[in-house]
Amino acid sequence: MFPVCLQAKDSDDDEEVVQVDRDHFMDEFFEQVEEIRGCIEKLSEDVEQVKKQHSAILAAPNPDEKTKQELEDLTADIKKTANKVRSKLKAIEQSIEQEEGLNRSSADLRIRKTQHSTLSRKFVEVMTEYNTTQSKYRDRCKDRIQRQLEITGRTTTNEELEDMLESGKLAVFTDDIKMDSQMTKQALNEIETRHTEIIKLENSIRELHDMFIMIIICCVILGVVLASTIGGTLGF
Repeated sequence: MFPVCLQAKDSDDDEEVVQVDRDHFMDEFFEQVEEIRGCIEKLSEDVEQVKKQHSAILAAPNPDEKTKQELEDLTADIKKTANKVRSKLKAIEQSIEQEEGLNRSSADLRIRKTQHSTLSRKFVEVMTEYNTTQSKYRDRCKDRIQRQLEITGRTTTNEELEDMLESGKLAVFTDDIKMDSQMTKQALNEIETRHTEIIKLENSIRELHDMFIMIIICCVILGVVLASTIGGTLGF
């Protein structure tokens, strides 16, 4: 009887070790969740700061270099934080898929899927707001260019202006403008300033688009993003 009792005790010890390991794993998981949540909150705060910087830049015909640099730093910081969040969500997604591939089903797995779903939704919401902010800023810069061109006597259609912005050939509209007044000079300076801002925005929006594609693929696989959110995001 003694060996049987010993075997039973060993089995109990193994179950205790497994439970401790599982608890430790979930503690680490929730630490990751808190870190990701903190990053998403930081992204949201940075997006609000970007809006303020946009307003400050648009309020000045020739914004100071400090303000423009602060906006560039914010943009770079948002990109860095967003990539960090995306990588961490991807790691959680892969661990979930691995367990599902082994046909494992547990309360812990359901908790992890729920947390991943919640974080993914919040991340997409914040990045969608950032994309909207960038797009609105682009439109406002374009409106300022159009108004300044009118001051110089050059009227353009929306299509003509879009073609110019896409090609980057600002000179097509400005080369033959006569610098016959201070107002014309100021208008041309602002046109160049807004055009530079739009070029920077185009690069940022392209990077955002690539990131969104990867985020949405991940979320669609796990079924956590509403169709309306996906459609609106891909539409930019």
